[in-house]
Amino acid sequence: MSMQPRGPGGRHGFATLSLDYPMSLGVFDKYQDAQKAVDVLSDKGFPVQNCLIVGTDLKQLERVTARLTWGRVILAGVLSGLWLGLFVGLIFALFNQQQSAFALLISCALYGALFGLIWSVIGYAFTRGQRDFQSVSQVVATKYEVFVEHKFAQQGRDILAQAGIFGAGHTIYTPPSAATQPPPSNRDLS
Repeated sequence: MSMQPRGPGGRHGFATLSLDYPMSLGVFDKYQDAQKAVDVLSDKGFPVQNCLIVGTDLKQLERVTARLTWGRVILAGVLSGLWLGLFVGLIFALFNQQQSAFALLISCALYGALFGLIWSVIGYAFTRGQRDFQSVSQVVATKYEVFVEHKFAQQGRDILAQAGIFGAGHTIYTPPSAATQPPPSNRDLS
């Protein structure tokens, strides 16, 4: 991700994720196509620090990975608690000179496993069988729109049109004009 210049309220050296007066250059079906459009602009010397790629039409995907049973809940709780206990025990062992480091490590791991077991069982019991599966989820965009500061919009459209970027799956933004708008209706409303 490239760094944009500092904008209103932005911190120096950090990317700002907004434009002052954005205008759309085009809508793309794939992120790679939007990225290619910005790359073409960059190759032509366009000030790409004034560009913004926005994922739109978001949807959430959830992939079910396994059935959730009491056995899986207990095992996952014990294992996660064990890892946490080992980590805490290692930290304690580094700074404790009075006890055996190995005994401290083992006792912290066992307490961690017990804590993980109790925590996971309580959490699963509160669901009351409403969610008996494990899953991973992701939010993805179905369209990607390239925006640019208004003062560079026409220059950007010209460069992309010359490069032939807009084909199947791409929509170039054209601002509405008086010639494309239908004439007002003269219907009598009485």
